[in-house]
Amino acid sequence: MTTVDLPLLPLGRGVDRASERGVECPGDLPPVSDPDLVERARAAKEALGEKLFVLGHHYQRDEVIQFADVTGDSFKLARDAAGRPEAEYVVFCGVHFMAESADILTAEHQQVVLPDLAAGCSMADMARLPQVEAAWEALEAAGVTEQVVPVTYMNSSADIKAFCGRHDGLVCTSSNAETALRWAFDQRGGVEGDGKVLFLPDQHLGRNTAVLELGMALDDCVVWNPLLPNGGLTEAELRDARMILWKGHCSVHGRFSPTVVDELRAKDPDIQILVHPECRHEVVLKADLIGSTEFIIKTIEAAPAGSSWAIGTELNLVQRLARAHPDKKIAFLDRNVCYCSTMNRIDLPHFVWALENLVAGQVVNRIEVDDDTQRDALVALQRMLDLPGRSHKD
Repeated sequence: MTTVDLPLLPLGRGVDRASERGVECPGDLPPVSDPDLVERARAAKEALGEKLFVLGHHYQRDEVIQFADVTGDSFKLARDAAGRPEAEYVVFCGVHFMAESADILTAEHQQVVLPDLAAGCSMADMARLPQVEAAWEALEAAGVTEQVVPVTYMNSSADIKAFCGRHDGLVCTSSNAETALRWAFDQRGGVEGDGKVLFLPDQHLGRNTAVLELGMALDDCVVWNPLLPNGGLTEAELRDARMILWKGHCSVHGRFSPTVVDELRAKDPDIQILVHPECRHEVVLKADLIGSTEFIIKTIEAAPAGSSWAIGTELNLVQRLARAHPDKKIAFLDRNVCYCSTMNRIDLPHFVWALENLVAGQVVNRIEVDDDTQRDALVALQRMLDLPGRSHKD
């Protein structure tokens, strides 16, 4: 449960006109907030001292990321917060499911704050607990639940993680999805056996991992649409499927097009296409390299000077990489602006408001996961942590 969002102080904020202008690639971001707020943010952060720990997701605006004590992807940041028990206040500059994960992993005395409660995740919102429970009932009716292990992507709500914990499943990240899926199938006789995985909530990560990493066929995958009766599938289709993919996707990564890949290659035959596995299968098939956000960052850092890249991930990060590596040609894999609108809700006015309230002794926008949900979600998270290999990266 979250606390009620208190009214914002009259700090002012920029107006986002980028999408209205149809800016050409690489695009513009929302304008920077009032520069006077920078000094207020610094003063509040200094006043809170070691009681405050600020987490900044890679997709955040520059005006906010400059105040982060650590940057990274969602699970890494949650673990970093758990490793700072002296921090009474954890301000998560990210989205709601990330703050939930931080609350699950941190100690009781630590309070997690999300500067704007409207910073959600469209992908996480595509899988609601009543919908997933209804899907499980349909799987029971088809007589296949004994064969099914639920696996949820980190980009899901705490109650979906808890559902997986209760049903012998686990959580995965984009770095360890292959390892997690192999573990899940091993619980039911291995990849070559008759086991099944219910993969939530991103169909693209599930499909790309199953086909490209586990060697499955596209026909082994079916898509469960929670808006259709019985998910739009027959019981025979459920019995025959190996991967039951939830009909969810990332609104940013789902925009990238194979047509744009072809256009970029025609203009620059030496360009390398680097994409996140949340992209559509037809885009991933045309890419040179596929990997998590951390993989994308490390790949660009290690790339030789003069190399040419088109990156299929969130625009804030792509622009930041381009500025950090002026010796390389870095383009955005879309014709138009494609930043995460909910991530961008964490702007400097909201950040300053949250910190100044903490200085005044008032905790606003605290994210709290109830004890039962926390317990079951921890089970699913721990199963992931116990996996071999790349289990601790997002």
